[in-house]
Amino acid sequence: MFKYKRREYYNIKFPLTNGRKAVVVSEPGPSSVLKYSDVPTPKVKVGWSLVKVKGFGINHSEIFTREGKSPSVEFPRILGIEVVGEVFESTTSNLSIGQKVMSFMGEMGRAYDGSYAEYVLLPNDQIYPIQSKLSWDKLAAIPETFYTAYGSLVGLRIKDNDELLIRAGTSGVGVAAAKLAKAMGKIIVSSTTRDLSKTGLLKRIGVDKVIFDKNGTLQTESKFDKILDLMGPRTVSDSLTMLKKFGIVSSTGQLGEIWTLNDFDPIMKIPNNCYLTSFYSGQIDKQLLQDLLDLIEIKRIDVAPTKIYKLSEVQRAHDFLESKNSFGKAVVIV
Repeated sequence: MFKYKRREYYNIKFPLTNGRKAVVVSEPGPSSVLKYSDVPTPKVKVGWSLVKVKGFGINHSEIFTREGKSPSVEFPRILGIEVVGEVFESTTSNLSIGQKVMSFMGEMGRAYDGSYAEYVLLPNDQIYPIQSKLSWDKLAAIPETFYTAYGSLVGLRIKDNDELLIRAGTSGVGVAAAKLAKAMGKIIVSSTTRDLSKTGLLKRIGVDKVIFDKNGTLQTESKFDKILDLMGPRTVSDSLTMLKKFGIVSSTGQLGEIWTLNDFDPIMKIPNNCYLTSFYSGQIDKQLLQDLLDLIEIKRIDVAPTKIYKLSEVQRAHDFLESKNSFGKAVVIV
């Protein structure tokens, strides 16, 4: 430890240059507003540390923000709500130079610049040291996506012989949930899709039954023990009608682009002896995160991303996620 400009800094390692590459959004709009640019490297400040970005995933919420659907976000902004990388400079003795870390949520890429860059400055309490032998591309696919899926499945209390329905099954979290559920027990997994041409892809990741989503109406009369609803408030009421006795719906995602349950009467909408819950990935449980990483390695779960892009190709990554061909997780490796 030594003093520098009257502040105590730990584990200091100064960048070799004063600049970094980043993808900047100056104003909301289509994917063309994502500009690969040279920007200053953030300077470390008390309570924050600099992480050298190794990779990050692309998320639907970042598309919503890019489009101007996050009212609190001011532009210009570097997006990115998740990151995997190594500690480069730090202001705490709890982090070491070169330490492998993850970070996600906590207003990263919203209230302050996020991970679409070579370096990202993060609050110390939002940087999570991890133990893993996985490659960077596989680690980049995990933070927001697999953590959300895993936390949701734990909250659903899945057990052997449960019949699980995943709404929006071809999304990144939907694919992750199917893989995790199969590793966590003898679970019968059904996943929904609006494009039946993706049936083969879903079957290959272990899905037992594919259900067609026709304009928001599922083409099935089946009932389920547990439902992971990644569409969110748009379909929650419908999902509740599809539960067996003592079943649970977890309204976790918001892919339906409706954020709140309006005019929702719980007495009338929640069937007797059924339950409604949720999972918020912004409340990070460090032990749950490490349990997830351990499960992935022990069970050898395939967490490889569907697509891998370079930092200069973030626009292409957004286009893929918005396309009808999207499936699973797209990541950027820096």
